[in-house]
Amino acid sequence: MPRAKGGPKTRHRRNKRLKLAKGQYGGKSRLFRSATESVDKGQAYAYVGRKNRKRDFRQLWIARISAAVRAQGLTYGRFINALKKANVLLDRKVLSDMAIKDTTGFEKLVGLAKQPLTPASA
Repeated sequence: MPRAKGGPKTRHRRNKRLKLAKGQYGGKSRLFRSATESVDKGQAYAYVGRKNRKRDFRQLWIARISAAVRAQGLTYGRFINALKKANVLLDRKVLSDMAIKDTTGFEKLVGLAKQPLTPASA
């Protein structure tokens, strides 16, 4: 019985990999070995990128909140600490959005955060 070398299964597997490499430059989109290397590397970068995206957005939100809070005369750390003490359970994404779109509401939050920090209430 002859040895099966490259029937439909192999062709399907290779075509699937080449389809993933579509859009790559040169032989990376046409040659199976190059396409395999390129796709593997691309998928590894995509995996890491999904983690980094969360980190980058959190940094962006913190920078936005910090800038908005400093305009009100408070630091970011004191603001977050005061919100936690006042049991305000808003995450940084929502606070950042409020700082940009709802400035009056954000100013009220800053005022609420300033209350526990004043010595009169302590």
